[in-house]
Amino acid sequence: MSLELNKIAGAVLMSGMVAMAAGFIARALVHPVPLAENVYKVAGVPAAGTKDTKGGPAAIEPIAPLLAAAKAEEGEKKVKACAACHTFDKGGANRVGPNLWNTIGEKKAGHSGFAYSKQMVEKGGEWTYEELNQFLANPKAFVPGTKMAFAGLSKPQDRADVIAYMRGRADSPKPLP
Repeated sequence: MSLELNKIAGAVLMSGMVAMAAGFIARALVHPVPLAENVYKVAGVPAAGTKDTKGGPAAIEPIAPLLAAAKAEEGEKKVKACAACHTFDKGGANRVGPNLWNTIGEKKAGHSGFAYSKQMVEKGGEWTYEELNQFLANPKAFVPGTKMAFAGLSKPQDRADVIAYMRGRADSPKPLP
């Protein structure tokens, strides 16, 4: 056996021991302090360690007054991000999310051929303008356990524009509130 292989094995072992010793020394010298608040805040995601003192999702602005000024054309631009998971055409296919044709006024978790989460099925009822507003603001707060991974739309006017667009994606659009 060659002494070169012994030298290589010794160098590898010594490197590991130096790295391990450096870790022990660093841990003894540096005492990290957790941040009081997150540096980068993500909309719709509470800060680590915070609890909701109200016992539920925060109240959001009613959608009815905003729908008067909503522009379906703007909503169409905003739903381009939704198109990765949803279709909006009549008879459109389900993707990661269900087809959203004729959603307003229809039963929640009612699109046939899509496997909704248990929580969405249990939510029950029909999609009203106000409930759709709450869902689009923060899907995980409105239906805890939903499969929808979208964080939500934080701006009320953006939600109104999207709802106006979705209202037009129906055989007979529901009357505005």
